[in-house]
Amino acid sequence: MALKTTRLDLAKYLETDEDIAEFLAETAREGTEEDFIHALGIAARARGMTEIARQAGVTRASLYKSLSDGGNPEFGTVAKVCAALGVRLVPQPIS
Repeated sequence: MALKTTRLDLAKYLETDEDIAEFLAETAREGTEEDFIHALGIAARARGMTEIARQAGVTRASLYKSLSDGGNPEFGTVAKVCAALGVRLVPQPIS
């Protein structure tokens, strides 16, 4: 009998603003630029892609495209999505 598996959807576990902020902060610290863009997509889905797109001033479709694998969002889009998620991009020295 084959074992049935399901794909883990991290968006289900990002229930609070603090969950989202910590998830993004950890990804920014430990991941690549692509990882961070992917994490933004997960966080936006957790909060509601339509609402995040509205707050960021972009269409839902363009937000999905920008934050998809291989997407290449402009810095302004990343900053607007972060603001809609209630987080700031804060430069820190690399130690």
